[in-house]
Amino acid sequence: MKVAALFILGCLVWEGMAKPEFPEQEKDPGFWKEWAQRTLKNALTLQDLNKNVAKNIILFLGDGMGVPTVTAARILKGQLSGQNGEETQLEMDKFPYVALSKTYNTNAQVPDSAGTATAYLCGVKANEGTVGVSAAAVKSQCNTTRGNEVTSILKWAKDAGKSVGIVTTTRVNHATPSAAYAHCVDRDWYSDGDMPAEALQSGCKDIARQLFENIPDIDVIMGGGRRNMYPRNTPDVEYPGDKKHNGTRKDGRNLVGEWTDRMKDKRGYYVWNRKDLFSLNPSNVDYLLGLFEPADLPYELERNKETDPSLTEMVDVAIKILRKNERGFYLLVEGGRIDHGHHDGKAKHALHEAVEMDRAITRAGLLTSIYDTLTVVTADHSHVFSFGGYTHRGNSIFGLAPIMSDIDQKPFTSILYGNGPGFKFVNGARENVSTVDYEHNNYQAQAAVPLSMETHGGEDVAIFSKGPLAHLLHGVQEQHYIPHVMAYAACIGQNKNHCHTNSGSPSLSHISPTLAVLLSVKWLLC
Repeated sequence: MKVAALFILGCLVWEGMAKPEFPEQEKDPGFWKEWAQRTLKNALTLQDLNKNVAKNIILFLGDGMGVPTVTAARILKGQLSGQNGEETQLEMDKFPYVALSKTYNTNAQVPDSAGTATAYLCGVKANEGTVGVSAAAVKSQCNTTRGNEVTSILKWAKDAGKSVGIVTTTRVNHATPSAAYAHCVDRDWYSDGDMPAEALQSGCKDIARQLFENIPDIDVIMGGGRRNMYPRNTPDVEYPGDKKHNGTRKDGRNLVGEWTDRMKDKRGYYVWNRKDLFSLNPSNVDYLLGLFEPADLPYELERNKETDPSLTEMVDVAIKILRKNERGFYLLVEGGRIDHGHHDGKAKHALHEAVEMDRAITRAGLLTSIYDTLTVVTADHSHVFSFGGYTHRGNSIFGLAPIMSDIDQKPFTSILYGNGPGFKFVNGARENVSTVDYEHNNYQAQAAVPLSMETHGGEDVAIFSKGPLAHLLHGVQEQHYIPHVMAYAACIGQNKNHCHTNSGSPSLSHISPTLAVLLSVKWLLC
């Protein structure tokens, strides 16, 4: 009876609290009906499917960006511009097609970023912890690599004559980007300094080395990971006095130096800071290697805007370089630190990373055309992240729920994790969050189960798509289906028969009339 009374009292207090105002027009049923009619009108236009050939293909991968993260990032985006937030649209929200992706690995119900990357880049499901190899390869067992390698859509695009690029806020040899070019049974083999002697003796290569050897001349590479490219104990160019950032390679190779030597006559440039990046004219650059940190790039909220570029800025430069190729390009963009923020229990960092990736999506849309560019936005997996607590409209996404717990009579934040480092007991009881700065950038949201690092979630994630044949990404799909659709739309990789006539020219049956005329004229002139 006491518990029930407390709960009722809490509800009465909640109902009596001053609620935030919402726009007056929302009280009018006509407002909502008119909005629905506009949406319906736009939906009806989708009957005219875009069946053009995708000259360009872009994959935006929000690492750990589950559906709750997308929703919370939408609210944050709106609140950053002074709105309530719930009514805001992310750029990805505007994409006409949305599907769900089943993220499990072949040996894991709740996946990791390596096995999932192999799925959405190489088109096959794989074991957790492995990149660019099939499920026949066993994690950390070097001798299971040979014969089980699988290639990625980045290679399919390169083989078709397209320019290709990788942009990430993590190390360029982290799990997500590495599946685009590497074949490795252990995602943590960043350099040979991270590998066991047995693996090296058996001929396995570290991931950093494979970046420069497996697919020669990747046109654009930007992210972090400098220390894995230099000999052990080589001081970092930016942090020469900090030994933790020194080079890690045992083989004595300077991979950056080797790349620079190879590219000196190919209009190739290496940069390690934002100033040098923006000193380049993309029109005069054919190859770019940008390594802006020894390991991962800093969180967007902590980024030094003088030395480190944002994800949006990197995407801008990448597309301006890649789009010069008349055959088009493939670009992989990873908002990788969404995942890290969640693992740390630092929701504010995770959500700001997601908002920054959405800015990058907006920028990419301005630099490309929906008529010839297929853009896909998805995640590799989710996290045990949630927000709730009957919060009022416009409540700060990082704020408190409007009711107390009816069990311990303490407040709680709307954002909660199922597990993680935010589990805190003070004097044998749950911490009173009203006594701490729960909107601090590094606040670790409360978690139900104590863990030093929060875990991934196992639910489906969203796939947003626009451009040529984007409608093929519909319904609930296996994650490995994604690159097959992208390749089909671009006439690369396995599915090409629908794209060619007997003469070998792209078929005009999948191209808009205006583009067909232009291509016909071009072929006649060739």
